[in-house]
Amino acid sequence: MTTDLEKNHLERVESLLDSMSLEEKAGQLSQYFYLQVPGQDKFLEAELRAGRVGSFLFVTDPTKINSLQRIAVEETRLGIPLLFGFDVIHGFRTIFPVPLGMAASWDPKLYEQVQATAAREARAVGIHWAFAPMLDIARDPRWGRIVEGAGEDPYLGARMAEAQVRGFQGETLGSAGHIIAGPKHYVGYGAALGGRDYDEVNLSESELRNVYLPPFAAGVAAGAGNIMTSYVGIGGVPGAADRRLITEVLRGELGFKGFVVSDAASVVDLVTHGFARDERDAAVRALSAGLDMEMWLGLQFGAGANPGPKQGAFATLPAAVEAGELDEKQLNEAVRRILLLKIQLGLFEQPYVDLDGIQTTFGDPAHRETARVAAERSAVLLRNEGNKLPLDRTKLRSIAVIGPLADNKMATLGPWVFAQGLGATVTVLDGLKNAAGDNLKIEFASGIPLPSRAIPSPFAGMAEALGSTAPGVSTDDFDEVEEFKRAVELARSSEVAVVVLGETDDMNGESASRSTLDLPGRQLELLEAVAATGTPVVLVLIGGRPLDLRRASQLTSAILLGWHPGSEGGNALARLLFGDAVPGGKLPVSWPRSVGQVPVIYSRLNSHQPHTASKRYWEEESTPLYPFGFGLTYGQVEYSNLTLNSTNIGLNETVTASVEVHNPSGKQIEEVVQLYIHQRYGRAARPVRELKGFERITLAPGEKRTLSFEIPSSARRYWSATEQNYVLDETTFDVWVGGSSAADLHAEFTVKEG
Repeated sequence: MTTDLEKNHLERVESLLDSMSLEEKAGQLSQYFYLQVPGQDKFLEAELRAGRVGSFLFVTDPTKINSLQRIAVEETRLGIPLLFGFDVIHGFRTIFPVPLGMAASWDPKLYEQVQATAAREARAVGIHWAFAPMLDIARDPRWGRIVEGAGEDPYLGARMAEAQVRGFQGETLGSAGHIIAGPKHYVGYGAALGGRDYDEVNLSESELRNVYLPPFAAGVAAGAGNIMTSYVGIGGVPGAADRRLITEVLRGELGFKGFVVSDAASVVDLVTHGFARDERDAAVRALSAGLDMEMWLGLQFGAGANPGPKQGAFATLPAAVEAGELDEKQLNEAVRRILLLKIQLGLFEQPYVDLDGIQTTFGDPAHRETARVAAERSAVLLRNEGNKLPLDRTKLRSIAVIGPLADNKMATLGPWVFAQGLGATVTVLDGLKNAAGDNLKIEFASGIPLPSRAIPSPFAGMAEALGSTAPGVSTDDFDEVEEFKRAVELARSSEVAVVVLGETDDMNGESASRSTLDLPGRQLELLEAVAATGTPVVLVLIGGRPLDLRRASQLTSAILLGWHPGSEGGNALARLLFGDAVPGGKLPVSWPRSVGQVPVIYSRLNSHQPHTASKRYWEEESTPLYPFGFGLTYGQVEYSNLTLNSTNIGLNETVTASVEVHNPSGKQIEEVVQLYIHQRYGRAARPVRELKGFERITLAPGEKRTLSFEIPSSARRYWSATEQNYVLDETTFDVWVGGSSAADLHAEFTVKEG
């Protein structure tokens, strides 16, 4: 039922629409990057005054935002305010762990709080719209953008998707201190061949619907106001112009009511794909498919292109309507969605940034506290031989902190951080010094230079263009031989060596795929030299993807995976190392032994001779080094008494599984209790295990707790290639509950119709 407020909004939309020229309508569907490129500002401001711009991207200076908004509101014919977007991927001013790290927390409530905090900071400077969350399932760790999502599993991805949408948007679109969530990249981008960014995607309909679509369905159900399409296409149809996926599936089946935006330059790229004849044909085909807004760089681009200002493809829409190539009704429908959103956000009433309130928001200490807790709960303890961790600072006198990432602020923050001053970032070295106390000596040696990409990142100049204060890394006075020796000698003279290795910020993210999962540069050589001193070694791993740890795990007593932990990362990791906080994160991806295993996923299908699954490569085992869902804590966890409330149910009924979880140790523990199912037979072979429930809990020493998980019919529903539809089968299901996808506590139930 339409409310009076909704009727009023719709009437305002129609009134505006009736007054608009074709050029102004196309302008509302055009978003431009606003960068510090000579000549671009004058060009874009002229376009804005002419009514040919509806949104800007990458403007973060609130004074500039107000200036541009004033042009739109006070100097254009209709006074329609601008939308300002920004890639709020894992924080704005306060930086949180990268999304793959947040997924490792298995804590949707925390993730909702994290994105609500990020939204509050972004909205304070005038940002209305986050190009996040990224909901692409990623099963190839070579793909650089694995760092931006929730990993390999559609159920975990869906829970994290809905939490992020709620965090960004609040209760409704337009909630104070919140911004529009923009789930991306619809759909299948994470399945690019070989993990090569932007490469082609080939997905069966069953894999598309059973694996890649569920997180988007969850984001839509949570009320996402925007969806971004993918660069890549499925079946040769690029995502920006796939009518079946945008109009029939997204809007029709999933019921999406918001607006759809292209990824950067991907409408123009329809020509590059060999899909569209020219830019006008590309614009018509994209809009006809259901795309509402073109994201455009505002510049010529490509090899040898003059980087001067240029209109996007959607600027050709008026001519296409006049030539009869496009029905104006289709143009109007897209414009309606944009205007309605601007009204819902309250931009017509409050278009400008309150400059006086920004520092109050940025100075809120709760934001740093949330960042620290998020980094603590995201960390995964992969190894802890002989209970080497936590370190006892009351007994230790010296710790050597070694490695090129131990005191590197940008590596601590991670990728997709453009406008962040680095002064407030706490590195691992900083954190250990903060937590050590007066009697524990903390000394540092990098050992080797910071590893670097073989091919420079195409985004290398973006941070500088956006006003980041990120300093360059100078190696002019760096004597590699002497520094290596110094690190080894420091380790030899210390009681414990905390070695911080992994990847720099620019080794993850867009256009950052890797052909190897090795530790970059001379890091393994450094680790071997430090371990050869006989000093116990604790490895702290910084990065955004699984790396080859076969040799590293032989050299270390303990491995703590910190990801790129964000602004408070160093304090969080130090608290974990000293036992002030308890690790409880779990892997959101299967961790391969080597790049040759990729892709290795826990939810595989049984095929010919499943008993040989661990021997598919004769060089080594085919099992992962660490299974999906794995992670240790500083105590013990025992599972028992798995029971089902019924072992025979109807097709549409629900089974409830209950399990007892016990902490027999003398330490508080953190655990993520996980439930998996397997359908034994039906209209399709189903994965050997599928995650269908989880809960993160804290158990005091000696505490026992009984947890219950419902397994409704929706958890057993899947897309059948045979039926070309979603089905429920009469069959038998296995159930496992435990601390990872390798759980062995088992029960079973049977489903029959009637």
